[in-house]
Amino acid sequence: MMNFLYNIDVQVFYFINNTLANPVTDVFMPFITELDHWKIFYAIMFLYLLIGAGKKGRIVAIILVLLITCSDQFSSNLIKNFVERIRPCNVLPHVHQIVGCTQSFSFPSSHAVNNFAGAVVLSHFYPRFRISFYICAFLLAISRVFGGVHYPSDALGGTLIGILIGLLFIYLWELLNGKYKILKP
Repeated sequence: MMNFLYNIDVQVFYFINNTLANPVTDVFMPFITELDHWKIFYAIMFLYLLIGAGKKGRIVAIILVLLITCSDQFSSNLIKNFVERIRPCNVLPHVHQIVGCTQSFSFPSSHAVNNFAGAVVLSHFYPRFRISFYICAFLLAISRVFGGVHYPSDALGGTLIGILIGLLFIYLWELLNGKYKILKP
């Protein structure tokens, strides 16, 4: 059964990584996947939350710092080291490699975990922008498959883990806020 699922994962990987590859995705996906390109956006958003979005924004900024710290450590240092899945760019032939391939483990995609966890929390506090948050998270997750560094199941698993972590943080926030009335509903 595991071999069957792995074969499906490889076939979907090749479909995305090779068949869907084109000059546009060869430029767009490496740009999207590179976290250095997002640092300015994240910094501006974080400063806006801290300075320009009032008490709610400051609370969201603090939650996001805690969230990303937890989600990244959980995915990068716990799950990846437990699963020890080798990246497709290190084991598969004919990978359309458009981003650097590291020796770190593949499952789950930490890009997917962190960005979907963030999208869930941000959507809770700013539901008007929900679609934008999830589109950004999806693009970051799928860019890892286009780049050749993650299997589709790495991105999907990262998405599900990120959503669960985000929901856990919302649950904990609601408990805390219910008890101490930090923010009024």
